[in-house]
Amino acid sequence: MHIVIMGCGRVGSTLAHILEDNGHSVAIIDRDPEAFRRLRAGFRGRRVTGIGFDRSVLEEAGIASASAFVAVSSGDNSNIISARVARETFGVDNVVARIYDQRRAEVYQRLGIPTVATVRWTADQILRRVMPEGAEPLWRDPTGTVVLAEVPCNPAWVGTRITDLEAAAGTRVAFINRMGDALLPKADTVVQEGDIVHVMAAENDMDRINKVLSSAPGGED
Repeated sequence: MHIVIMGCGRVGSTLAHILEDNGHSVAIIDRDPEAFRRLRAGFRGRRVTGIGFDRSVLEEAGIASASAFVAVSSGDNSNIISARVARETFGVDNVVARIYDQRRAEVYQRLGIPTVATVRWTADQILRRVMPEGAEPLWRDPTGTVVLAEVPCNPAWVGTRITDLEAAAGTRVAFINRMGDALLPKADTVVQEGDIVHVMAAENDMDRINKVLSSAPGGED
């Protein structure tokens, strides 16, 4: 995956290192070239000086081939504008923006742009959204055998009843995050575009569940 990060502060530099260590290509944007000093000496990704919502800057960062865009600068307005440009102009579906103002964050969640806050929690939450393999569990029981986890679903599941999804994956859907609100599924609940599915399952069953839900119904990619 190629991932573009706007903002080379503590969060942006931490994410850049984690993603590169996991084998991904990274481009990081900041208007202040001094900010790149936070990157380690061996960082192999692109360093792009400029404003993160400038089209030419995004193009230099490789936005055209990006699988995800992360906006973690110090400004709410810059973050949300750049996230919208990445999604609406360049067609990057997987975008995340850090927003300090909680009231704004709720508005943008309803517009379909995931928002997060604070340093370590921000890094963890962003990784959950940009990594296609699934994420670390949100909760694990004391014995380590049962987990609550967010599971990325193939877009082909949109329109499928939750009961059919559960049957196919052999798991229980604990809840759905829909436009920033938690929803407890009912028998007639149908997966909608943008839904974030959370399952409760045995730890040793998560690889199989991730594989099923990352593919289209019937096992097609």
